[in-house]
Amino acid sequence: MQDIPRIILVAGARPNFMKIAPLWREMHRLADMLHPVIVHTGQHYDHAMSQVFFEQLEIPEPDCYLDIGSGSHAYQTAEVMRRFETLVEEQSPALVVVVGDVNSTIAAALTAVKMHVPVAHVEAGLRSFDRAMPEEINRILTDRISTLLFVTEPAAVTNLKNEGVDAGQVHLVGNVMIDELSRNMERIQTHDAADRLGLAGERYGLATMHRPANVDDETSLRAVLAALCVAAERGVVVFPVHPRTRKNIDAFGLREQFDAIGNLRCIEPVGYLEFMSLLVGSAYMLTDSGGIQVEAAWLGKPCITLRPSTEHVITIELGRNRLTEPDTAAVGDALDWAEAFDARGQSTPTVWDGQASERTVEIIAQFLSSA
Repeated sequence: MQDIPRIILVAGARPNFMKIAPLWREMHRLADMLHPVIVHTGQHYDHAMSQVFFEQLEIPEPDCYLDIGSGSHAYQTAEVMRRFETLVEEQSPALVVVVGDVNSTIAAALTAVKMHVPVAHVEAGLRSFDRAMPEEINRILTDRISTLLFVTEPAAVTNLKNEGVDAGQVHLVGNVMIDELSRNMERIQTHDAADRLGLAGERYGLATMHRPANVDDETSLRAVLAALCVAAERGVVVFPVHPRTRKNIDAFGLREQFDAIGNLRCIEPVGYLEFMSLLVGSAYMLTDSGGIQVEAAWLGKPCITLRPSTEHVITIELGRNRLTEPDTAAVGDALDWAEAFDARGQSTPTVWDGQASERTVEIIAQFLSSA
């Protein structure tokens, strides 16, 4: 009997976990054809940013944990490559699946392809056209060395075509994050995270900030502080503080200024179900995250993105996301837009139907059977 091909699913940071969960589940359903192996690089390594997601998404503990921890882009990329190489030698996978655009994504992809293992990139083709973003470099390079490119939206297909990628490698399958969100909606709606914060029935905003461009420089972080002040003047803003952001708030001596914002509820990072429950109950989202833009768009929540560009163009096209400069006037205008926002009667993309993982895994199975 021929061995069942091993497929390594690489996860490193919060957005990755929601992407590998439906893929693992679908591969596990086809256990007579595919053998999924979950590898956690440890890029996000604390409980709130990592382990709790595996528990809440109901997927097993990682088969392998690389334990790289924090560090510079070069350090994280190098450490994943060094440790992942040994793992690939041990596992002899038929395919390595990477998701998103974090350092673990490009590091695992580059290691695999140099070891003559084909790579599949989930969420391929997205472009912000801002090469100052490290994620943009990761996206471009990963796409160039991947064999299978799984795409979430039509703009990404166009991007890859413009870059000269063979159309036979590109598959518009939808967004696996939507698969996971739709699967968990009943649990999310009964989680009552806002009630636990004493916000039952209240209008509140939800905010996240973690990108280096916004939090690693004191001037930029002060601009974020000012944006949160403007938002909090209109009501409560719940702010789960990313460890990177919290560290820099303290490093720049801004703790008292953040604590002085009366309506700003700074809380510890929360799990997937808690965060999605807060998003469902919120009036608007204020963020610099990529994945949250997609989740907010699918939920019909107005999203104010504190960035000059986005890779998720479809959220703008749907009219559910607005790019905003981090100055008080621009944030005020965006909050006016959010207050007037009404998603009723709007449609979502046909491929955001909760079946992206099924389409993805079917293509993977066909690819491996013909290899």
